[in-house]
Amino acid sequence: MAVDDLKQEIRQKCAALDIPLVGFAPADRWDQPLLDPWVPEAFRPLSIYPETKTVIVFGLPVSLPIVDSAPSIWYHELYKTVNSLLDQDGYRIASFLASRGFPSVWIPRDGYGSLEIVKEKPVAFFSHRHAAFLAGLGNFGVNNVLLTPEFGPRVRFASVFTAAEIPPDTVREEPLCTRCMRCVDACPVNALPGQEYPDGLTDKLICTARSEALNKRALSPCGICIRVCPVGRDRILYQRQDCAMYDEENPDAASLQRSWKHVRSYGSR
Repeated sequence: MAVDDLKQEIRQKCAALDIPLVGFAPADRWDQPLLDPWVPEAFRPLSIYPETKTVIVFGLPVSLPIVDSAPSIWYHELYKTVNSLLDQDGYRIASFLASRGFPSVWIPRDGYGSLEIVKEKPVAFFSHRHAAFLAGLGNFGVNNVLLTPEFGPRVRFASVFTAAEIPPDTVREEPLCTRCMRCVDACPVNALPGQEYPDGLTDKLICTARSEALNKRALSPCGICIRVCPVGRDRILYQRQDCAMYDEENPDAASLQRSWKHVRSYGSR
């Protein structure tokens, strides 16, 4: 099978699974640092699955109107649902490639067992956001999250390592972050220092501690830094381009804010 045909088949498979974002990066692209600090060697595809030729990264969005209610039971359930779908889709894509004769493995969307473990070891064994960056799906914002043109930071990723050599996509060079600093100002625990990524890294311990506290109330994850980000065409779809709606004293957003308060008041501790 021609590699271009295989790439098209994978895109069609993703479309059939209602996956809107998919990108491709050669495994050796991790060996060419594009940021400083960069992904350590042990965390790169060739160290995890030496047969890897291509990393396929795919993403599912988290719906903006639901994220707007965060932290809430509504976003909590959406997050769990998207995570489950990512894992199922990754398994299906890897199985699809294996059936075509290309050894492939799926990498789960998180790669850690609990928030308690994350406090001890604040990294997963593989970074999907760096994979998405190298596969041309977006680039990093001040909030340390990968921003995409389609959904801003409101998207979750998983990856498939495959022995198939698939033509790569181009790394996106034009920055998407507007440096509006809404994420920095809105963070309830001041976990974002405000510098460009990776100079200004999220304080993972503080961020994880907040997630742990919210999890005990069935409210995790926090979601505030991705809620207030102005980037993403999803804002046009939902007619929520004006991020001033998140300002509590904004009378023009009173009805929206009442709806968020209602959702946050029920279904959780």
